[in-house]
Amino acid sequence: MNVLPYGDRALLVELPTGERTRALHAELLRRRAAGTLPPVAEIVPAARTVLLDGLTDPAALARALPTWDIPPATPGESGTVEIPVRYTGPDLADVAALWDVTPAEAARLHAATEFTVAFCGFAPGFGYLTGLPDDRAVPRRATPRTSVPAGSVALAGPYTGVYPSASPGGWQLIGTTDATLWDPAREPAALLTPGTRVRFTAVPGAPA
Repeated sequence: MNVLPYGDRALLVELPTGERTRALHAELLRRRAAGTLPPVAEIVPAARTVLLDGLTDPAALARALPTWDIPPATPGESGTVEIPVRYTGPDLADVAALWDVTPAEAARLHAATEFTVAFCGFAPGFGYLTGLPDDRAVPRRATPRTSVPAGSVALAGPYTGVYPSASPGGWQLIGTTDATLWDPAREPAALLTPGTRVRFTAVPGAPA
């Protein structure tokens, strides 16, 4: 763990692995809920860092953090979300070839996986989901698309994501969903938040 000052009222905590990052994020949330965490305005996890912003005494917390006993994160503390998917994405066959399976089997493997939202970023409502084994990691497309439709279910590296709105993107598109990932009128606006478990369910008629 490496704790760095980040301005006058924030700390950036660097962790060696995604698992350690998720564990620290979960511990921070537990301590805040229990009232044992010093006042903090925002707790923002990323792939290997956690940002703590709006601290009244960042130096004291910086000294305390390395002494904490941090248990492994328990998936699903924020509940489970099911997302129906039509596994008909234009890159499904390419992903299946990388996995050395048929497109139908690739869809089944993806739908059989339980994912966890590790962190959010890129666009409002976009969650980076972990859960696929290391040998299922896939490269980004050599040439990104100028426009990816909203609701596209996609893979890149070790992550699965769902595009909440149309945008450029270089992820491998394996399916589509009608789920609303970002709705400012909803509380919370994001369907997927860090710690949430996610299951993708194949829509009848899809390759899975």
